[in-house]
Amino acid sequence: MNNVHPKRHIAKTISYRILSSGIGFVIIWLSTGSVVIGASFSFGEIIFKPFLYFIHERIWYKYVKYGLKK
Repeated sequence: MNNVHPKRHIAKTISYRILSSGIGFVIIWLSTGSVVIGASFSFGEIIFKPFLYFIHERIWYKYVKYGLKK
């Protein structure tokens, strides 16, 4: 295995979450016309999804060998 520190996965999770939640906010806001609903959706995503993404990323890193060169 290479020497990737878990901090890299945490930083990647945070940057992805900011981008993704911002896009989600805009989509919900434009769909509903409500900034409050858009913000509520984004807040829920910011709380829950980083944990889900981090776990998913670590599982792929540790157990899934698909696409790796030997």
